[in-house]
Amino acid sequence: MFIPILLLAATLTTFASKHLKKDSAKQRINCNMTVKNIKRPPRVDEFQKLFSEGILYGRLRSNTFIFDGGPDDVSHYSTGLGGNLTYKSARYKGFSFTTGLYTSQNPNHVKREDLGDYRYGKDTFSRYAVATQDRDGMTALTENYLSYKKSRAELKVGRFLLESYMLKSHDTKMIPVAFEGANLRIKTLPNTKIQLAYINKMKLRDHEGFHRVLAYNDDTTNPYAQWTGNDDGAMHRGLTYSKLDAKGIDDRIIVVEGKNSSIDNTSLQFSYTAVPQLVSSLMLEGSYKFKIDSGLKIKPAIRYTHQFDDGAGVIGGANLKANTTGYKNPNNLENAILSSRIDFIYGAGSFRVGYSDVKDGGDIIAPWHAQPTGGYSRQMSGMNWYANTKTTMFRADYDLAKAGLVDGVHIMSRYTMQDFDDNKPGTTADANIFTFDIVKRFKENPNLMFKMRTAFVREDHKVANLDGTFKKDPTYNAVRLEMNYLF
Repeated sequence: MFIPILLLAATLTTFASKHLKKDSAKQRINCNMTVKNIKRPPRVDEFQKLFSEGILYGRLRSNTFIFDGGPDDVSHYSTGLGGNLTYKSARYKGFSFTTGLYTSQNPNHVKREDLGDYRYGKDTFSRYAVATQDRDGMTALTENYLSYKKSRAELKVGRFLLESYMLKSHDTKMIPVAFEGANLRIKTLPNTKIQLAYINKMKLRDHEGFHRVLAYNDDTTNPYAQWTGNDDGAMHRGLTYSKLDAKGIDDRIIVVEGKNSSIDNTSLQFSYTAVPQLVSSLMLEGSYKFKIDSGLKIKPAIRYTHQFDDGAGVIGGANLKANTTGYKNPNNLENAILSSRIDFIYGAGSFRVGYSDVKDGGDIIAPWHAQPTGGYSRQMSGMNWYANTKTTMFRADYDLAKAGLVDGVHIMSRYTMQDFDDNKPGTTADANIFTFDIVKRFKENPNLMFKMRTAFVREDHKVANLDGTFKKDPTYNAVRLEMNYLF
């Protein structure tokens, strides 16, 4: 069954490598799938050149997800073929605009009755489109914003991609997460970056339309309504349209954050993210880099996050899935996370030990794809910010190209031990996770990249609930295959 899919992906890759310009270094993509523009449109003195001097950026992409489910899941696979075209105009008197159209076409037809089985790779198609129109493909006008730039400050208004502590594009599937509102980035102060944002809508990766930022659609007249609101896996299902509307709460997100590197080898960050009348969080982080004469670099970091309950706990409860059994205060979401890590970097290799401790309060609300434990203990497709969760992670990276062994190859492996609260049936069972990733680039064609990710998840032990049932077994194996070509 997988052979035709892989052949189709290979055909797309062959076309890209043979027919597209190999020297078009307009963009670069990192291992986390974040695309950065190297060549940018110029500033122009005439309005008519606003369009003629703009640049069209393109990306061909394929993603295949193979899921070998454990005893409590159904095995399945999913493939997405597509990419995006993004046009950036030239800049006239500080103004410019950007429009980006993204698409994902799924060659393996998904049946409506099987939608509940797709917990892995579902972001290659729209569940709502399959359920209501029997349509596998999805297309979204993901970016569409006006920009004004002066000196080292830029204001964006419209639909855009955003990278902050709690909000991210998380572009690891076919179409990234996008946000609608206003975003101001300031770099005028020495060694300092400041970001402000006001978000009134967002679009998740498997959605075609924009929707509310912190509201789960519970419309009883539409059996598929949940897929038109924020239905992310980390969404609080107790914060529903009907409950928020009854209280007159119009959910919006405010972001204020900054980063400073004025002190040698030191980085300091803070971030404040708030959904007024519901929940807010404050993050403080610091890191320092020691340089040893032998070439070894040691980089410790510590992060503290405090979540403030501004009314969401009374509305939805302390647990994201509305099962508050085992919570000390079932109607309060106040909580904190203490995370730490230490990196050892030497030549082409690095090794990290990371740890996170979510205190025993309410669950952490983070349905905007910037995982609050990311960079410390968060694992591939993992969600380890339920209350009273402790996670330890070991990570090893090696750049075979930098070491002079294999051109263009970078590998990474992680081993994570997740310790959830056994007395909370609304959380998952403990799990041990091993992942192994390979990234391949090509010297003769730097715009082409392949990536393979594997994950092996095993339940640590069975956990019995008070009613005699067991927590869901998280065991599974998974493989991700991705191709990217930028032009």
